[in-house]
Amino acid sequence: MSSAHITFDTTGDKIARRVRKMRPSAVRNLFAAATRDDVISLSGGMPAVSLLPVEDVRRATLAAIETERARAVSLQYGPTDGLVGLRAVLADMMRDLGIRVKPEQLLVTSGAQQALTLIAEAFIDPGDIIITEGPTYLGALQAFSAFEPDVRAIPFDDEGMRMDLLEAELKRIGKNNPRLKFCYTIPNFQNPGGVTMTAERRRRLLELAAEYNFMVVEDDPYGRLRYDGGHQVPLKAMDDSVIYLGTISKMLGPGLRTGWVAAPEAVLARINLVKQGADLCGSAFDQLIVQHYFADIPWQRTLQKFIGVYKERRDTMLAALEEFFPPEARWTHPEGGMFLWITLPDYMDTDSMLAEALEAGVTYVPGNSFFPDGVTGKNSMRVNFSFETPESITEAVRRLAGVIEERLELYRVFINAGALPGYGKEAVMAENERENWDEVIVASEENEEAVMQSHDGDAAQIEIAEQKVAEAQEEAAE
Repeated sequence: MSSAHITFDTTGDKIARRVRKMRPSAVRNLFAAATRDDVISLSGGMPAVSLLPVEDVRRATLAAIETERARAVSLQYGPTDGLVGLRAVLADMMRDLGIRVKPEQLLVTSGAQQALTLIAEAFIDPGDIIITEGPTYLGALQAFSAFEPDVRAIPFDDEGMRMDLLEAELKRIGKNNPRLKFCYTIPNFQNPGGVTMTAERRRRLLELAAEYNFMVVEDDPYGRLRYDGGHQVPLKAMDDSVIYLGTISKMLGPGLRTGWVAAPEAVLARINLVKQGADLCGSAFDQLIVQHYFADIPWQRTLQKFIGVYKERRDTMLAALEEFFPPEARWTHPEGGMFLWITLPDYMDTDSMLAEALEAGVTYVPGNSFFPDGVTGKNSMRVNFSFETPESITEAVRRLAGVIEERLELYRVFINAGALPGYGKEAVMAENERENWDEVIVASEENEEAVMQSHDGDAAQIEIAEQKVAEAQEEAAE
C-alpha cells in the first residue's frame, strides 16, 4: 500500500489580492536549471566571487568576531538604520563618485533589493503611477507590484531613457498629479539593457522631475564596473533630493546582504519606520564584515581585477555574437556592468524558445520578464557575461545561435513567400518585379494561421504550415 501523502492548499481564499497578482522571478525559476553541469548559464547576474582574495575575506570576517567588543556588536541587535561605523565608511566611498552625504543621510538595508521593497511600501498606494525604463530590472518590478502601482515603461536607446517619450508621457499624466510618485532608473549600464544614460539626459530627467513634481530613485549597483569611456556623474551628485540605492554585492559578494539608501533625512525617516516592521534591524555580523573590508582592506585592487576579467568576458561575448548570431539579431554594446540586451525580429518569441535553449544546454532570461505587462519584449532576451569563463561564453553563444537559427529558418520561408505580412516587402517586390505588394499576399488569413501554428514547434504543424506556404507561392506565381 502506498505511503504517499497528498496535501491540499486550503489557503487559496485567504491569499491577499496583491499577492495573487505577483509574478515569480524568471531568474529564480531558472536557477535550478542553470546549476546543471550540462548547462551554461547566461541568465543570472552573478559576480565572479571566486576572484576575491581569500585572505582579505578571512581578515574582514575575523575582525567581526575576534574580540569581545566586536562580538558584542556583530552578534547583537543593531540600529534599524545600520551600524554607525559602516554608514561612515559608505559615505566616504560615495565621495569617490562625487556624492557628498553624511552618515545620518544613509540607511543600511539587506541588499538593495530590500531597499526597493521599503521604498515601495513607504510611497506606493494602489493605482499610483511609477515610471521606469522599459525594459527594467525585474526585481524592481516584483518589489513594486506587491503594492499595485500603475507602472509606465519608457523605452531607451543607446543613450538611456528617451526623454522625449518621457516628457510625452508626463504631459498625459499632468503636472502635480498626486498619483505620480517616482521614476525608477538605472542610469549606469542598465539592467537589463546595458546602456548608460548620457549627462544631457540626466539633467533633463531632473528638470522634468522638478517640473512635474515626482521623486527620482537612482539604482546604481554597477556604477564602478566601467570598462570603456569616462565617468558619468550620478544623479544624486547633481541633485540632493534624489533617492540613491547602493550595494556591495558587485564589489564584495551578494551573500553578505548589504545595501543602502542615501536620501534626504525626511525620506529616510519614513523608510526607517517601514524597515522597523520588516526586520527590526539587518545583520550586524554582515555589516561589520563589510565595514572592515572597505575600511581596512585595499578593496580597490580587487575591484580592478573584477573590471579586467569582466571586460575580457564582455569582449568575448560581443565577438561571439558577431561570429555566430544571424543578421536579423541586434544587441547593445555596454561600456560596463554585467549584461547586454539582444533583440530579435518581433515575430520571434524568446519565452517559448527557452525550453529549446535549455535542451541545447544554455539559459538566458526572456525579455518579457523585464516589462510590467509580462508580454512586451517577447522577441528580446537578457544575457549575462560576468560569471562564465570566456570559453564557456563562446560555446553558450554558439549553442544559442543554433537555437535561434533553427526557428528563423522557418520564418524565412514565410517571409520569402510573402506569407508574413509586414516583412521583407522590398525584397519580395524586387524579386518578383511587382509594383503592388498586395499581389504577393495570397490567402493571408490562412498564412497567418500557419505562422501561429509553427510557434509550437510540432512537426506535423510545421508540415501543414509549409504546405500552405507552398500553395501561396503557387497562387502568387499564377
